[in-house]
Amino acid sequence: MTSDADQRRPAVPARRDRVPLGIAFMLGATLMFAASSAISKWQVASFSFAEVLFFRALASLATCAVLILPRNGLNVFRTQRLGAHVSRNLTQGVAQSLIILALSLMPLAGAMAINFSTPLFATLFAALWLHEKVGRARGFALVIGFIGVLVVASPGADSFRLGALFAIGNAVLYGSVTTAVRGLTATESAETLTIYQMVLLVIFFALAMPLFGFVWPDRSDLTAMLINGVFNGIGQYWWTRALSLAPPSAVGPFYYFSLVWAMLLGFFFWGDIPTITLLAGSAIVVGSGLYLLWHEAGKPKPVSAD
Repeated sequence: MTSDADQRRPAVPARRDRVPLGIAFMLGATLMFAASSAISKWQVASFSFAEVLFFRALASLATCAVLILPRNGLNVFRTQRLGAHVSRNLTQGVAQSLIILALSLMPLAGAMAINFSTPLFATLFAALWLHEKVGRARGFALVIGFIGVLVVASPGADSFRLGALFAIGNAVLYGSVTTAVRGLTATESAETLTIYQMVLLVIFFALAMPLFGFVWPDRSDLTAMLINGVFNGIGQYWWTRALSLAPPSAVGPFYYFSLVWAMLLGFFFWGDIPTITLLAGSAIVVGSGLYLLWHEAGKPKPVSAD
């Protein structure tokens, strides 16, 4: 029997995979994320990470509101899984804080390369939380991928290694976030996921900002912070759309284009030249992630009971 609340709640359309469109959204998201990360790396040298993330989240919220509200209205806020949204975005807020700290201590491409271990941690969390069987193939990919992370993280000065620890922490948390997002898309639209993300992150960083310092930015810095938020908002919306349009095994490989943009931006703005160790470690991490995605794509899909 359907309750009154269920009748009032807008129905979420049945999931229908649209792989080419999902890939296009993922490619666009990687470019937006790389540009946002580059601006954040520049800003965190002068402002606290909480302030950088607050203005980024605020501008991202405004961007997503412009993209979403005219088509969906306030119905986009209707959900029966508010607790899941809060827990997911609390985790994402901590993860974003860690990656910004990592960017302040290490090259852009290095932080992005370590971030690519997210699928490995997502697989590990699926085994621990959902009791999914790891198996030899997945176990092999996990071990090789972690070796790649160690290769990227180990060389260089102490600041590089400290930054790598922050980047690894971000990857661990994003592994759980990615799993949560895909699970939520079964009942929540991409628009609902995105708007709750932006609202909750604004609140999260507004509360954190007094603890970590605030300096009012001048006009040029404020403009950069707002542009950062616009790029991030578009990227977050496109990333969520990609995951809602196609399975991770289809769109996931294209997320690795972020490393290409990160290397180009790092060289152009900071003169960072990728080292052999960075390239080798990145290749190992990316290769293990791609193998995981290929392995998951080859699994037989469960037959629907409907």
